[in-house]
Amino acid sequence: MNHLLTQIVAVCAVATLSASAALAADGWGDDYEKAATQARSENKLLLLDFTGSDWCGWCIKLNKEVFSQPEFKDYAAKNLVLVEVDFPQLKAQPDALKAQNEKLQAKYKIEGYPTIVVLNPEGQKVGELGYQPGGPQAFITALETLRK
Repeated sequence: MNHLLTQIVAVCAVATLSASAALAADGWGDDYEKAATQARSENKLLLLDFTGSDWCGWCIKLNKEVFSQPEFKDYAAKNLVLVEVDFPQLKAQPDALKAQNEKLQAKYKIEGYPTIVVLNPEGQKVGELGYQPGGPQAFITALETLRK
């Protein structure tokens, strides 16, 4: 029984690390403090994606139609620091990440998903977005409005 439990824990740890590596490779991080420091030093907007990545239909649709598209990725690389603030139901998360995400959820009074909170380089909230039709261009246009 202990051997089986050890194997399950190991598999969960590898899955969590793989998911984190995939996020990082795609331009997304999950460390708010690190991202806030980067946004300040690079003078970029900080985009917080409050999501239920493995259960929220609108979140999955936003990721598929906007965040995973080359047009958004190019824009983000030049203008944004991206943080996924995830509340999954099936994926395991480290306790520290869960605590950070819950703290951010309370701070920004998030009541539904997806909610996109946009902060200026100084960490002040400049706007909030959700899913909207129109693909990456519509989303980028909304972000540009917040930048001004």
